[in-house]
Amino acid sequence: MPISFANQVAIVTGAGTGLGRAYALELARRGAKVLVNDLGSSPEGRGESDSAARVVEDIRAMGGEALADSGDVSDFAQMEAMAARAQDAWGAIHILINNAGTLRDRTFHKMDMADFEAVVRVNLLGSAYATKAVWATMREQAYGRVLMTTSSTGLGGNFGQANYGAAKAGVLGLARTLRLEGAKYDIRVNSIAPTAGTRLTADIFPDEAYDAFSPETVVPAALFLVSRNAPSDAVIGASGGVFQGAYVTMNEGILLAPKDCTPEAIEMAWDAIDTRRGLRVLENGMEQSHRALSRLSRES
Repeated sequence: MPISFANQVAIVTGAGTGLGRAYALELARRGAKVLVNDLGSSPEGRGESDSAARVVEDIRAMGGEALADSGDVSDFAQMEAMAARAQDAWGAIHILINNAGTLRDRTFHKMDMADFEAVVRVNLLGSAYATKAVWATMREQAYGRVLMTTSSTGLGGNFGQANYGAAKAGVLGLARTLRLEGAKYDIRVNSIAPTAGTRLTADIFPDEAYDAFSPETVVPAALFLVSRNAPSDAVIGASGGVFQGAYVTMNEGILLAPKDCTPEAIEMAWDAIDTRRGLRVLENGMEQSHRALSRLSRES
């Protein structure tokens, strides 16, 4: 059956261009009422434009309903106002896609800490602020779908992106916690790690990669992850039509006797500790201690 968003209200942050625009347009095509949020700034977070209003015009031209919002995701009061606008206009908020982001790349040695903070504020705190602004509504209506935008940089690191990597790893931790807290209310929280030719990557990709990694190739994963039958706690890498699952895992490890718990013993056992055999997906943050206690009880 086709996935429909008829009678649903969606908010997409950073939706004036690139991935956010593509998400907003396809949600509208499938029946959603869409609040298009975009500060209208450059990839570095500077300057303004009317990009959100232009996306709204495109949606209305296809017969859809949409509102433009220029709220700054790094300002919680503005995110509360954004959520209130959607609630006042349409009476509900079913979907939030946290897509707004910024880059200020530089090696950590040369990075100004103001640039570190700015990237964390938009990418991590912005995701938290927007989600907090809609969270009570989703709990009250016992339904919600939240999509976080993480990154391969957050999952694996990337030279010159310490600020971005820290923020995107933080987003993943935020998502994995909120999916636990939202489960009782059918609020499902997932993450996407997209690779797309957008303003943020225009100076990074060669032309052929930029064209192959079009935003439209990421849209199917994003919309599935905010659909009614979406899973929760999924992390999908999406790039150029390739879709991959990503996981946080931990192996079974080794158990050292109290008398052997020394740095030297760790050094000698490093190959066994560092093995990728027996990896298991961490379902929650308590599993490390639970597994350790289980191992201790078996060995005692």
